[in-house]
Amino acid sequence: MPEAPPFQRSTPQPSAPASGPDAGAPPRTRLTGRRRILGLLPAVAAAGCSAIVLGRYGVSAWDLARFAVYVALGIALPGLLWVRAVYRPALTLTEGLALGAALGYAAEVLTYIPARALGAPLLVLAWPLGTYALFLAVPRLRGHWRGAARARPAPLWWSWSLALTVVYLVVWTAVNFFRTQALTWPALGASFVDMPFHLALVGEVKHHLPPMVPTVAGEPLVYHWFVYAHLAATSWVTGVEPLVLLFRLAVLPMLAALVVLLALIGRRVTGSRAGSLGALAATILVTAPTLYLGSAAGVFTWKTVQSWSSPTQTFGALLFAPIMLLLIDQFEGRQRSRHTWALLAVFLLAVMGAKATYLPLLTAGLAAVVLVEAVRWFWVPRRVLVALGMAGATLLFAQFVFFGGVRQGIVVDPLSIMRVTLANLAGRSAEEVSTGGALGVALLCVLCAAITWCGVLGLACRPRQLLRPPVVLVLGMAVAGLGAALLLGHPHLSQGYFLQAPYPYVAMVAVLGLVTVVRRARLGLKQVAVAAVAGIAAVYAIRTVFAVRVPLEPGRDDVALYVPYIALLGVALLAGVALLAAGRGRMRAVALVICLVTAAGTPAAWATRVLPGTYRSPMSAPPHPNGTPPASVIPRGAFAAGRWLRANSDPGDLVATNVHCRWGHENPCDSRVFWTTALTERRVLVEGWAYTATNMDSWRDGEVVENRPFWDRDRIQANDAVFQDPSPQTVRRLRDDYGVRWLFADQRRLRPGTHLWAHAKLRFRSGDYGVYELTADAAG
Repeated sequence: MPEAPPFQRSTPQPSAPASGPDAGAPPRTRLTGRRRILGLLPAVAAAGCSAIVLGRYGVSAWDLARFAVYVALGIALPGLLWVRAVYRPALTLTEGLALGAALGYAAEVLTYIPARALGAPLLVLAWPLGTYALFLAVPRLRGHWRGAARARPAPLWWSWSLALTVVYLVVWTAVNFFRTQALTWPALGASFVDMPFHLALVGEVKHHLPPMVPTVAGEPLVYHWFVYAHLAATSWVTGVEPLVLLFRLAVLPMLAALVVLLALIGRRVTGSRAGSLGALAATILVTAPTLYLGSAAGVFTWKTVQSWSSPTQTFGALLFAPIMLLLIDQFEGRQRSRHTWALLAVFLLAVMGAKATYLPLLTAGLAAVVLVEAVRWFWVPRRVLVALGMAGATLLFAQFVFFGGVRQGIVVDPLSIMRVTLANLAGRSAEEVSTGGALGVALLCVLCAAITWCGVLGLACRPRQLLRPPVVLVLGMAVAGLGAALLLGHPHLSQGYFLQAPYPYVAMVAVLGLVTVVRRARLGLKQVAVAAVAGIAAVYAIRTVFAVRVPLEPGRDDVALYVPYIALLGVALLAGVALLAAGRGRMRAVALVICLVTAAGTPAAWATRVLPGTYRSPMSAPPHPNGTPPASVIPRGAFAAGRWLRANSDPGDLVATNVHCRWGHENPCDSRVFWTTALTERRVLVEGWAYTATNMDSWRDGEVVENRPFWDRDRIQANDAVFQDPSPQTVRRLRDDYGVRWLFADQRRLRPGTHLWAHAKLRFRSGDYGVYELTADAAG
């Protein structure tokens, strides 16, 4: 009699071979006082490290305390109560807090939106306070304050592993972000180009809903802006400056919760804590297995899931993780209740506005599960159809309602990211790259993925594992991400996010496959270690012997780019042949080769950074020279002037400025300038327009999108006339026709002899900046 499909079974099925440390565990263990204290030490260590680092980089104890109390009592604790009420599988306290924090973030944002729209942003507190009132008033909910039977306590080694992972992320943040992104002017002015953009959007969502693009008044905001709603709500409740939240505080608890959730999902997929830890390390340390010397941009620059320069990425990853957890629980029978669909709907809505990139990938992955299950069992699983319908409906709503159907620069342009990659590798323009060359780089991209996640091939020795719905879901997402990256084009290569989004889950499947094939071949730890060392040594030798430095020297043929990878394939093939010739057996030979190739991916990429004779990798390369302005062009007094205007104007006041290009990038004009809106938290008639939907959707291949001119000539001429040739007429037109109340002027950009003060009332002056008010008297 054939086995029943997993969706028809009445008992949960194991996620993987049931020999992991979690197998057969009792549901609850009574803790002694000493064990409780020891169990708290890892969390205390991680929190203490965070506090020390934050204090070192300019965060006051008062700001840290207010923020920590709000995250704990306004986000995590109410979320934990709801998780205990509606989520059935047993969780440790740490896992419950992480899942509760994710739910708390989603609920906070979905509460803040109507609260801000009603003009009462502090009504966002209705979410935590209402939760507390409900769980105190309803008798059957009161027990959740103490918690029901939870999972057995996590081993101390596991708790310390997660804590040390968080500590690593804190240190990584300090080295890669805090050290270069200051809180004070003028060093703040040298921040990464997108940071003032994020800060401007926080100010916009703090004061207005529905949000508009603050740098171009009247332009709709077509962007995933929910993380800014969280930052705005936190600023309202705690009083902490949005600048401090964005540059120092907000992302840290997201990263901590994400680490715990990915570890939990990893245990579901791999069946063991050890496997989950390996997948977590592969996620956080992921990097392309480049065999070149030098930095390689494009598809050879793999971004990690953790990011401060793109808070939408981290926030979206955190809110997507519970979706994967809920779906895996549904697939394998752990959670079957109506509450699952309610939780899934909340997180889908949250991901829609946090990082909608996940929605098409999720829809494709669920469609793959439906197809595989239908072919395998001649039956369409209803639960997956419901999940597919929910994901598809959310995707359609997001595209055609929430984002208004705009493209935001996305076009159908097959292999565009590959052309840019080859251009960077070969040191020439993308227009010179042939279709054959782009296809060759696409093959290299696929090969890099195959090297890094070679462990997936190990599932071929256990086909039933390969056909598990969670595995099919992840692989379907990965294939869809690769397809989107290959077929679509974007001026800033944002189609690469489709490749990046499934990384954590592909790593889990790769670890599952690696563990499966190693167990099937009965390899010992020593044999695995020898194969791994051989893989790392092979990469080091190939990089040293062939010494292919990118960009290629002028005149060198593109064939040189393929030689190192052909050599690595040759090493793997020779290793397999040698093992078979030595009588190791086919299964053991396959397992050892998979271990060798896997080690040639992320482990080798990190190992070669510390070995002599290798050039630094893309992740450690210096930032793009267009990333930050030189100190000499940062204006004095801009911060003080912006803060004065914020304190002495209404949120609805409109501002005009004479700064439309990034400092130091005026010719050609790079319109990625956002400091006026970022510092004043006020809308500007015209500041920078690079990221607007109008500008993005007007972009054509071959153009530099940030150098495109502003599309409304009348508006920008009226704006600039006040600063270039001020008169009663120009001031009156700006004030009466466009509603401008304030001028925020960089005095260095005024022509000599321009007397702006004669036609507008000078209200504040600091360094290079002046703030003028347009009044009827001043306009004459």
